[in-house]
Order: sequence, then structure tokens, then C-alpha cells
Amino acid sequence: MKIKSFEFNLRELAGSMGDFGTLLPLAAGYIVINGLNPAGFLVMMGFANIATGLVYRLPMPIEPMKLLAVAAIAQRWSPSMVYASGFAMGAIWILFAVTGLMSWITRVTPNSVVRGVQVALGVLLAIEAFKMLSTWWLLGIVSIIIVLVLRQNRYAPAAIVLMVMGGAIILVRGQFRQIGLPGFSIPPITSFGLGEAWQTLFLAGFAQIPLTATNAVMATSSLIKKYFPKRPVSERRLSLNMGIMNLFLPFFGGMPMCHGAGGLAGQYYFGARTGGTNIIEGVIEISMGLFLASSIATLFAVFPTAIIGAMMFLVGIELTKFATDIRLNKDLIPMGATISVALITNMAYGFLAGLAAYHMTRFIYRKLGHCECHTKVVSNTISA
Repeated sequence: MKIKSFEFNLRELAGSMGDFGTLLPLAAGYIVINGLNPAGFLVMMGFANIATGLVYRLPMPIEPMKLLAVAAIAQRWSPSMVYASGFAMGAIWILFAVTGLMSWITRVTPNSVVRGVQVALGVLLAIEAFKMLSTWWLLGIVSIIIVLVLRQNRYAPAAIVLMVMGGAIILVRGQFRQIGLPGFSIPPITSFGLGEAWQTLFLAGFAQIPLTATNAVMATSSLIKKYFPKRPVSERRLSLNMGIMNLFLPFFGGMPMCHGAGGLAGQYYFGARTGGTNIIEGVIEISMGLFLASSIATLFAVFPTAIIGAMMFLVGIELTKFATDIRLNKDLIPMGATISVALITNMAYGFLAGLAAYHMTRFIYRKLGHCECHTKVVSNTISA
């Protein structure tokens, strides 16, 4: 059976909305707090989605680099600092790809640690989703039921139903009056200094590297192999792709972008199966950037948070399912160390803790195996 590269239907449209839960809050923060131009922000994300869909012919999420985004919003970086941080990260991921460093990191990282990263991400998404659900419990519960009932429906996919329901709630509340009228905008040509690139690396960029390596590269590649075993994508290729897009997009208002296992799980969970998902999402984002730039921040702000929370909660649960292939005797301790430390601190420390636990358990197993063999030899000698 031939695998289709592109489909354009309601299922793919629903899948394109599957990672909105991780996008909308950070997008609103970048636009409202940091003052990023909404037209550049959305149009560049749209171009990145279309290009990625055409290249990979698979669902491939384009997301904000989360630690950089949180740091930029919390510290109120200027727009030029945000653009500079994207350029700096692009250079780093190009370097990782062309030197083979990303491939080496992948080789020395055991499956148990990758699974730990995925489960930790799922738990973190579920926790954040729980906070969103608490803003309107009834709506959140209804949204979860809609997803469970309609997720596989070809004529009324859950994500589309939820988006329409959110729009209807905004209409009933009379909040559409807060949203400005459509108007045409074009992305600006933006600039930054190399000094700002270095500054943002020290403020958050270097801390972002292990998070991106684990979640956006290794965990995403692993998930692609699970979802699309006949179309694997190497870690080096993902690193190269992130590098190229982050070197180019900041000059036209684009934020630092990456892939992500959570976004991919969200897209797949809600129906994405081909590169058509990315192209559909890209067209939507470019259209919003060109015609709704002046009102997009308000639109994000008034959309019911509980609906997004319901989507994120189920995606979080979906990510935890991939730990079922671990071996209880050898993989449980490294995976547990990765999850627990990641939840207490962050994903980078969880990754390092998992690696340490993996090598420690291997050392103990080798010692125990040596002792058992030595005991058998002594026993056999005495018997003789």
C-alpha cells in the first residue's frame, strides 16, 4: 500500500490544530509583552510550516523554543533580542548537524532516557492543561468528551468542533467586539546585533540546547519512527532543518522555532497523517498574519482557555503511552530518574540524571554478573 505524502481534508485540518495548546500562550506573550510584529511572527511560522511539510511529507510541528520564550517574556526582551536569539540558535543547530555532534549525542543516549523525556513532557503538558481546565471545569470536561467521541470522526473531527465551539462562546459573550477589523499587513524586515545574540545565549540560549536536543530532536525522531516506521527522519536532519529556518526567519520577524514531540503527538492524535497538515496550518498562519495582525493578540486572549487545556491534557496522556516498550529490569531506573528530576527541575537536568542512572545501573549489572560468574567458578572448583 502506497503511503500518501499529502492529503487536504478535514482530518488533516483538525491535525493542524493539534499543537495549538503549546503555541497560543507563548505566541500571545511574544506579541503582547515583547512587542513582536504579529504579521512577521505568523507569516514566518506559516512559511516554516509549508516548507517543512513539503520537505518531510509528514506532520512536523513548528513550535516556539519554550525555555527561550519563557525567559524572553519573563525578562521582557526587546524584539531585536528575540530575533537575535533565534539566529544564534540557528547557528548552533547547523553546527551540531554538520559536525556530527547531534548524531553522536543520539548514539550515547539510551532509549530509556528518551522515553523518560517523552513521559516527563506528557506529565508537564497534563499539569499545565489541568491549570487551564480549572478556569472553566464544565467546558473542559465537555471538551474532553467531545475529543474522545469525535477524534476519529472524518466529517466532524474533534479539533475543528472545539475551535468552532470556542468561536461560538466568544460570540455569545460579545467578545468579538474587542477584536479589530481585518486589515492588510506585511512582515517587516528586522535586524539585531551580534552582541545581542551572545547576550541571549548566556541568558537562556545555552540552557535551551539540551532541552531542544532531547525533545525537539531525539524524542521527535523517536516518535516519527513509532508513527511512521517507513519514513524515519534522522536526528541530524532535524537539527539541520531547525538551523536553516532559524538562520533565515529572524530577519523577517520570526521567533526562535523548533520541532517537538508534544506537538507531533498532538497533531497525530487529532488526525494528522501527511505533510498536508503542515501546509494547511501554514496557509492559516500566513492568512492570519496578513489580514488579522492587528487583532490576533486579542483573539488569542479571549479564546476559552479550558478548550485548549482539554486538548493539551489528552495529548499529555498520549505521550506517556510510549513508555510501554521499556524493559522493567534495566530501563525502569534510568527512565524514572529522567522523569523525576525533569519534573522537579527541568528537562536538561532530567536528561543528565537519566544518563547517570543508566551508566550506574549498567556498572552494577556488570559487577553483579562478574560476581555471579566468579561464584560459579569457585563452586565448581570446590565440587571437583
